[in-house]
Formats: sequence, C-alpha cells, structure tokens
Amino acid sequence: MVILQSIRTALIGAGPRGTSVLERLLANWSAAAPAGARLHIDVIDPFPAGPGHVWQPGQSRLYLMNTQSFYPTLVPEDTGLAAPVAGTTFDRWRTAQQHSPLPELSDDERAELAVLGSGDFPSRAIYGRYLRSTFEELLAALPDGVTIEVHQATATAARRQPDGRFDVELDDGATLTVDSVVLALGHLASRLSPEQRELQAAAAQFGLRYLPPAVPADVDWSVVPAQEPVLVRGMGLNFFDVMGQLTEGRGGKFVESGDGLEYLPSGQEPVIFAASRRGTPYRSKANLAGYYPESVTLRYFTGKAIRRFAAAGIVPAFDLDLWPLLHRDALWTYYTTLVRSQPEAVQDHDAFRKDLDEALHPHAHSTGRWEGDFNAVVGRHVRPGSRLDLRGLAAPLSGRSFGSRAELDAAVVDYLDDDARRSALGEDDPVKMAIGALHRGRAVLKTVVADGGITDESWVAGLRGWFESLVEGLASGPPALRAEQLAALARAGIVSFVGPDPKFGVDRGKRAFTAASPWVRGGAAEARTLVEALAPSNRVALNESPLLEQLLADGIVRPRTMMTVEGTPVQSSGLDVRAHPYRPVAANGEVNDRLYVLGLQLSASQWGTAIAAEAVQNSGPVYPSGQRTLRDADEIARAILGLTPNPSSPPAA
Repeated sequence: MVILQSIRTALIGAGPRGTSVLERLLANWSAAAPAGARLHIDVIDPFPAGPGHVWQPGQSRLYLMNTQSFYPTLVPEDTGLAAPVAGTTFDRWRTAQQHSPLPELSDDERAELAVLGSGDFPSRAIYGRYLRSTFEELLAALPDGVTIEVHQATATAARRQPDGRFDVELDDGATLTVDSVVLALGHLASRLSPEQRELQAAAAQFGLRYLPPAVPADVDWSVVPAQEPVLVRGMGLNFFDVMGQLTEGRGGKFVESGDGLEYLPSGQEPVIFAASRRGTPYRSKANLAGYYPESVTLRYFTGKAIRRFAAAGIVPAFDLDLWPLLHRDALWTYYTTLVRSQPEAVQDHDAFRKDLDEALHPHAHSTGRWEGDFNAVVGRHVRPGSRLDLRGLAAPLSGRSFGSRAELDAAVVDYLDDDARRSALGEDDPVKMAIGALHRGRAVLKTVVADGGITDESWVAGLRGWFESLVEGLASGPPALRAEQLAALARAGIVSFVGPDPKFGVDRGKRAFTAASPWVRGGAAEARTLVEALAPSNRVALNESPLLEQLLADGIVRPRTMMTVEGTPVQSSGLDVRAHPYRPVAANGEVNDRLYVLGLQLSASQWGTAIAAEAVQNSGPVYPSGQRTLRDADEIARAILGLTPNPSSPPAA
C-alpha cells in the first residue's frame, strides 16, 4: 500500500488520545510520504488542543495524577514505530524544563517543576502543560506537505456520504468534508441514573444542593457552604479531589507533628460525611522505586501459561482459567515476602516454601483441590494473625458492626494509619506486595482479555462483575500521603464516615439529604448538600454527546452486546468495534472502514482504557498493555495514510 497524493482527516477530540494520533500521523508521514503528497488534518475540540478537557493547565494544583513522573508519555520511544518528529516523555520534558524552562511557563508551573522529582506525583495541571507543549512542538515540526487546522468547537455530527467520505458538522456552523474520521472523544457527560435524577429533583424541590458526577476541575466548589455538613458519595480517586478542594483548597494546612500528620483548619471547611459501598477509601500506593515492585515476579500467570489455552483451542474463562493463576501469584508473593520481612510469623521456613510451592503448582485444574492443599500448608506453618485474606483486604469493615459513628470513625482511622504504615514499608510489606502481584498481573491481563480474548460471560460476570472492583480498590489507590491526610482530617473532626453499604435518601420533613449504613447505629448523616465523587458514567448509550447520539441514531455505530452465562444479551459500556485498527461496527453489521475509535469508547474491547501510555523505564519490564494506546494510534494513522500495518507488534502476554 502507498500514501495517496491528497488526504484529509478529522481528529475529533484533541486530548491525549487525539494528540497521540496526530503525532503518529506526522511520524509516519515523515517516514513514508512521497514528494508532492498532501495531508490536511482537522483537529476538533471545544477545549485547547493537547490537554483537552481533563488536563487543562489552569486547574487547581491540588489535583494530582495517579502515576509518578517517570510513567506517562504521549510520544513512543524504543517501540519499533516510526520515529517521532517532535516531543518526548513527560519525565524527560520535566527534566528539560528544570534546566531550561519555556518562557510561557507560569510562576506556579516553574515552582512545581523546580521540586518535582521522577518519583513524585505531578499535578494534572503540569501534565496538561506538557501535553500542550508537545502539541505546540508538533505544530512547529510539520513535515513537508502537511497542514493542520485547529477548530475550537464541538463536533455535532459525522454524516457518511455516498462516496464514503464524511461531512463533519461543528457547532460553530462549519461543515468539514473529510476522507476519514477519528473518534478520540475521551470523558463525556452522561445521563444520570434514576436514583440520581430523583436526588437532583429533590434538591430542586427543597432548595438543596446536588452536585452530580463530573470532572472535578469542572465543579465550582465554592457553592459548598463552610461549617455545614456535606455528604460525599464515593471514596475512590475522585473523593480525594473533593477532599482537597474543601480543605487545603480553603486555606487549611497539613503539618508534621510528633504523632504524625496534623491538620490545621482555616474555619472555611464543611463537615464532610464520606460514604461508599466498602465504607473505606481505596488502599494507597506502596512507596516504590518504579511502577511495579522489583521484588515481584509472576510465576503462574505468565505468557507461557496463557499461550497453552490458545494452543489447545480454548477461549479462557476468567474465573475458571485466569483468576486461579493470578490468585496463586498473589498468595506466593504474600507468603514469600512474609518469610523475608517477618520471619517470626512462619515456622520452618525451608519446609514452608517447599510445601507452598507444591500446593500452588497448577498441576491440578480443580479449584477445590489446590486451595484445600494450600490452606492446609498455611495452617501448619503460619500463625493465624499473619494469614492473608485477599478478598478481605478490599473490604476491611466487612462483617463488623459499630455502636456509634465515633466507633466507626476510629476504626477507619486505624485502617488508614495501618495502610499508610504498610505503604511506607514498600517492598517489605507482604500485603502491599500481594497487591503488587495483582498490579503486575493486571498489566498482563489487559492484553489477554482484549479483543474477545475471554468469553463474554467471563467479561460480564468475572472481569467486570467482581474482579475490576477488587483490583481497583487495592491497586489503583492514591499516593500514600492522601491516606495520611484523610486520617488527619478525621482526627480533626473535619471528616466523618457513614459506613458500608450506605442508603441515600431525602428527609422531606427536615429538607435534607440522608445517608445511613445498616452496620452503624446512631442514625443517619444529614446534609443540605450532596456531592457525587464519581466520574460520569462511561457508557456510550448514556453519554450526552450530540455526535455520539447522531452516530447511534443513524446506525453508523452501535454499542457492543455481550451474552451472560444464562444466554441473556446485555449492552456493554463501549462501542462494537473490529480490530485492527479499531473501526466501529454499524447497526447492520458492516464495518466502517474510514471511521476509527481510540480511548474510552473502546471499553467493551479493551479493559482499563483510561490510563496514560507507559514510558520505557530504566528498570523492570514495560508490558505490551502499557503502550497499547500508542500502538493503537499508530495503527489508525497508518490506515488513514494507506500504509500497511507496522510489523512491530506486542506479544500476546
């Protein structure tokens, strides 16, 4: 295949995914375009190109990334792909700015960069500055024959023409006729659930404040009154964004004291009642030198083990085939770390390791057999208080009742203190290393399950049904500092907790929102303000996007349907697509060859689509899934340009 003499393409969405496609278009054009050929790229986004919606450089610096400086990149390196025409990894950009800062950097940006290390967690604002800087570098390094027009507008429709091209309609009245379209839509607003709509309606009726799911930087936090109670639903990553805005964002300060971190209030804080299904926040990250623990190596959930399924003609099931292998790795890692770091907890170390190896060896595919053998080994060698309850790690309050909210608060603070202590131990904590094994396994699993790699039933009931919640609660938590800060806020009386399995409602007599846990006595928490500390739902059928709604209504795209174990069809979160590159399937089953999809709307074919691409690090492996988005972008770019797929492709696991 060869590049056509004249090509026009539209990138709808100019955040990290759309900018990645732009970068790959320029790299491949530079490497292969014939003399005289022309490429015009329309970049469409209502937000500034590069950072897009989520990563705006002007947002609060209290919003942190959930990966360290060394991790993210927009630009591939050492991947066998076409060489970039401009740009580098975030960490290299950070280092360059410390030595020779760009003139346009603000004082706040310079101050953050001056002290930001490779192992620190950057603000989202400074990562947004990197994305904008990279976009500008790309514009300044356009290869011959390339032109780019940036449209700061919203695409409202993409209508297919009889000749196969698309008319892309913008909300500023313009219509662009292009040969191909890339949907890199990112985070979109979403319709509320029935319960959320009821709460919103009650707020309007009774003069309450209801803040629906949103990108945190979009929210006006000043509407939350000081010194009044506020209910916050959700204790995942968005919770810590809310927490920061309502405390440090209002002038409070955290200071070190003899007993740990202490919070000095400004007097402008509300009283936060935090609620979630577990009753506790995500576990915080361990303090590590890299993204994965160096001491953790997968023994069971390996490429070799996974390839056996393909060799046998088996599409693996998650619960039956994959989880038993990853579960073994978590157990092996926990107990071998326990022997190393707490030898007094284990009797007869050599015999224990030998018996553990034999019990976990996957010679028997019967779950009952290996788990029974394993439990017997642990019962003989490990003292009761040091045994691992893996599922229990994600639900530390499960099975407990509390006589009062004060008793619950004390229990949650104990959990937070213990979790922060374990994070500080890093590679020497058995719990954090068991989680580290799940974290490594998740990277392998992303490749295994992609593009129909497991059965539909497993995707619905296993991977998304229970495992996603487990591993996110354990391995996707905030920096350890956030756990310490939350404990300090609870000790200062700024934050209290509702308890597990909370029920939300409205007390019409008191004109207040309520939240109560069946496991906590003392009555419901009440507040006139309710904040949903959740991201908008990532479901294409629910997203409030004029473009997606038009594409769905015209049958150009459709949501993917999966089958449950009972044979019931269920609509999944993402678009139905065919790989590679990813092209949407129309309502009539045809594949749209000139329409491409990248990012969150692939959530029915890829698992874990939100994280940035992983830069090559000095130590430890970069799993294929870590650079999947870069390769997906490269595949799209080469297809747009009429080039054959790049021969460099990641292994299966």
